[in-house]
Amino acid sequence: MRRTLVVIGSIWLVLAACTQAADTTTTAGENGVTPPTGETLAAVQDRGTLNCGVNEAVPGFGFRDPDGNFVGFDIDFCKAVAAAVLGDATAVEYIPLTAQQRFTALQSGEIDVLIRNTTWTATRDGSEGATFLHTTFYDGQGMMVRADSGFTSIEDMANTSVCVLTGTTTELNLATRFGTIPFTPLTFDANDTLQAAFIDGQCEGWTSDKSQLAGVRSSFPEADGGPEGLVILDETFSKEPLGPVVRDGDTEWAQIVDWATLAPVIAEELGIDSGNVNSFADTTNDEIRRFLGLEISTTAEDGTVTVSTFDPGLGLPTTWAVDLITAVGNYAEIYARNVEPLGVPRGVNSLWTEGGLLYAPPFR
Repeated sequence: MRRTLVVIGSIWLVLAACTQAADTTTTAGENGVTPPTGETLAAVQDRGTLNCGVNEAVPGFGFRDPDGNFVGFDIDFCKAVAAAVLGDATAVEYIPLTAQQRFTALQSGEIDVLIRNTTWTATRDGSEGATFLHTTFYDGQGMMVRADSGFTSIEDMANTSVCVLTGTTTELNLATRFGTIPFTPLTFDANDTLQAAFIDGQCEGWTSDKSQLAGVRSSFPEADGGPEGLVILDETFSKEPLGPVVRDGDTEWAQIVDWATLAPVIAEELGIDSGNVNSFADTTNDEIRRFLGLEISTTAEDGTVTVSTFDPGLGLPTTWAVDLITAVGNYAEIYARNVEPLGVPRGVNSLWTEGGLLYAPPFR
């Protein structure tokens, strides 16, 4: 009997292993879904579109305009990745996700990259099967109240209710900041229901990243007081580095998305923008020539001249940066187009040479 049970158990394990192996050999791009690990670049190129997880309710960052088009700072970075990988900034399938859905969608392969105001934290980096890349926007959490509330600081808000999205770092930071100050958090899954509660007077405060609050404020309904009826308190009480996120396990894809993220910063550092990107054919600046995929002449000690085009080994065409900058511009252009209208100064999101935190590794 014991021998029979061992044999049956062995057969069961073999069958289970075969089934598991079959489950992990999904063809790249099958049903429009990228395999959870490996070969993401090939899957995206075979599919011909980039599946980008985004927000659709934050003006200035991820938002649907009246015509149903996705627009915003994060949307432009989705376009940047598509331009680099596919040579077409319009080849993007935007997939709106709530805060609670985003990591599940990333882990399952429903999206190739998450570019949705997502804060980089140690826990998310370590336990969500996610790889966070270079920060595109340095933000911090704040509090928005009605202009006639009389509140000027968090200390003024004892015994109030505060609206906050659930499943976010915002919820944790809120509790930390209030500490011993008594308050009631009201949690919501999505911005639209949160905003409805705020308008209805269910909460006196609305907390989120300051950029998101500025976006919401900029388009607040006139019937409910409009932008001038809201105030964002001066205090910033957290660090919120926001940027693209990819699945763990595909180094090649992570490097590609990372450098596509860095390209607009590099372009601004080099004085390249969407209007002049095709005017550098005669430049003698080798740094610019490398970045734009232009030929570089190198003279050896014996006088031999070698002409070559720089290829960093990312698996992309040598002119990928030209396609990207032509489509979305440099970082300054992306910021001016999307964030400046919200009244948010660049501040720490300026280049390092101008006192900010934006700093790109050398492209060489």
